[in-house]
Amino acid sequence: MPGVYRPGAIDLVGVMLGWVERDAIIDGRSVRPGDICLGLSSSGLHTNGYSLARRVFADVGWDTILPELGRPVGEVLLTPHRAYLSEVEALWAAGVEIKAMAHITGGGFVDNIPRVLPGNVGVRLDRHAWTIPPIFRLIQKLGGVADDEIYRVLNMGIGLVIIVAPEQADTALGTLAHLTDQPAPAAVIGETVAWDSSGPRVLL
Repeated sequence: MPGVYRPGAIDLVGVMLGWVERDAIIDGRSVRPGDICLGLSSSGLHTNGYSLARRVFADVGWDTILPELGRPVGEVLLTPHRAYLSEVEALWAAGVEIKAMAHITGGGFVDNIPRVLPGNVGVRLDRHAWTIPPIFRLIQKLGGVADDEIYRVLNMGIGLVIIVAPEQADTALGTLAHLTDQPAPAAVIGETVAWDSSGPRVLL
């Protein structure tokens, strides 16, 4: 975290530990080509990309209201991280089997989704399947960041990817759409595909 830690400083953090029954573990082992990738919207940058954001907004006051944002820059960047427990619990209650979940944080789509896939499976995502919040495009423009790199660095408006079987996709979408406290419903953003290690694991 460049510019945050001072020489000799100590970072004191908190840790949460939990437990899960063995038969309830979600580890991606049942993912197959043809499964559906659902994208759940993020509330903002969440927990990564702030070094880049601080650099591109270095000459902009945090109280500045840019036309693209409609709110002060600092307020947009400090939007709290969205949690997804209520969505996961709602899917379970609706009988949806969650095959895998990937939190889109540092490393973006490219680094995080492969962590939950079997060795012979990749993912094809559609960048046009969701609306990208203005803060991400603004950071990309001011930083001169290429498309491939920005999808590796930032979540681009998708905070969590959930993989389900195709026959359960409609049930999952309907369930998530009824959670009225969420800023946007989930969307189908791609599907899993066969992968033989000869090309990119995540196609965007």
